[in-house]
Amino acid sequence: MPPTDPPRRMILVWDLPIRLFHWLTVALVAAAYITWRLNWMDWHAYAGEALLALVLFRLAWGIIGSDTARFARFLASPRAAFRHLAHILRREPDEQVGHNPAGGWMVVLMLGLLLGQTLTGIIDNNDVADAGPLTDIMPAWLSNLIDNLHGWLWDALLAAIALHVIAIALYAVAKRHNLLRPMLTGRKTLPADARPPRVASPLSALLALASAAAVAVALASFF
Repeated sequence: MPPTDPPRRMILVWDLPIRLFHWLTVALVAAAYITWRLNWMDWHAYAGEALLALVLFRLAWGIIGSDTARFARFLASPRAAFRHLAHILRREPDEQVGHNPAGGWMVVLMLGLLLGQTLTGIIDNNDVADAGPLTDIMPAWLSNLIDNLHGWLWDALLAAIALHVIAIALYAVAKRHNLLRPMLTGRKTLPADARPPRVASPLSALLALASAAAVAVALASFF
């Protein structure tokens, strides 16, 4: 008799805060681009400040959040990431509860670029919005450097987004792994013996988001 596939079951792998962060970030990056192209700079600034609050929340959630959100749980060694990428075209069952070793480093890269982009945007925005206490004492060379860095980080962010989309498509075609559906539903079909990750309290997420929003507003006012 041919071997039968091992039993599998649906498991919650991505909590609601992670999924909301992901899709709100997509929407706000698109909004930032559109408002920049249309020269709606006030709205562009609002989108940037909202993005900064989300990134700060995600950094906090990476420490206190659900198991699959925590950096300590999904960040593998660079060697493990390269070893994973070496078999990216191999078709095999998806048994990864959270981020795979390469995906974990992509998360760190994207968060770093988003943090740098939003912070430089807030500092650079002081010529077109309310000025903070550092506006008058910032030397011209530093202001110009931050302006250039804001543009460079935007280009790097677009490249990272393109790489992310290509990776999702490659996993879908080569490995038959659907990475998009779990980020929509939160659930994933995994081996029956896979251990469901611990899910953090929604109240913790609300407190983290409120704190992140307060820090983002304070930074925007300061600069």
